[in-house]
Amino acid sequence: MSASSLHLANHLLVAAPSLQQEPFARGVALICQHDAQGAMAVLVNQPSEYTLGEVFAQIGIDSDDPALQAVPVLNGGPVHSERGFVIHDDARDWGSSLTVADGLYLTTSRDILQAMAQGNGPRNVVVALGCAGWGPGQLEAELAENSWLTVPAASSILFDLPLAQRWHGAANLLGVDMTHLTDYSGRA
Repeated sequence: MSASSLHLANHLLVAAPSLQQEPFARGVALICQHDAQGAMAVLVNQPSEYTLGEVFAQIGIDSDDPALQAVPVLNGGPVHSERGFVIHDDARDWGSSLTVADGLYLTTSRDILQAMAQGNGPRNVVVALGCAGWGPGQLEAELAENSWLTVPAASSILFDLPLAQRWHGAANLLGVDMTHLTDYSGRA
């Protein structure tokens, strides 16, 4: 498959140990969109300093659910860090959604957060502030430099595995044990 025909939406990017750039070091990102214009992904294993309750309060949404309010909001990436991105498995017609794959969606509209606060939101959800973006050919270049491993997205990684285990868990889907990889890269 040529780099120009490589479309990785619904894949996880798993940072190689050699990728030390923050916030991507030991990162796992869901690629939500990838085409000739570039790629957009959301990191799914980097906690931010915020909880969902704090985000609700900042945007004027009330919730009486203490467990929901305590859910950590993730650092989705350095682009649009003031904007919320909700990865979920609910096919309802939300105000602004992108279908990542059958049964996996990215929503940026307020209505999904309101539904969550009212106890009527998606069953499986990841909430992040910000995203990551690559221009045309940029992600392909990083892949060629072995900065990232790619693996088809798995709901178990996105929604079930604790944040601290997602990097190793995503790599394990490929049969890769990250403890055996070096933290440098080079060319022969």
